[in-house]
Amino acid sequence: MAVKIRLKRIGRKNRPFYRICVMDARTRRDGQPIEELGSYDPRGESFEKKVILDKPRAHHWLQVGAQPSETVASILRKAGVRKGEPLPAETTVATEDAADSSAE
Repeated sequence: MAVKIRLKRIGRKNRPFYRICVMDARTRRDGQPIEELGSYDPRGESFEKKVILDKPRAHHWLQVGAQPSETVASILRKAGVRKGEPLPAETTVATEDAADSSAE
């Protein structure tokens, strides 16, 4: 099964809004995703307001072979998620907090 990371449009007419989804390559554009990684609002003012992304999950899907579309590849590059590189320390804080709370 070929897996792609691509955009799923959910915005109304003339107000685009997209979800960044992991989908089977044969699925239609607005079909059922395997997993939703975040959202993209092209009308946002800054990159931080345009993109909401679960970086560890996006990195995971790239590591297991999911192919991003051109637009999603650009978004991931700007967010600092690359296939061959480890995630920056700032994105692993959530997993460390979860480990600390489970140890208590």
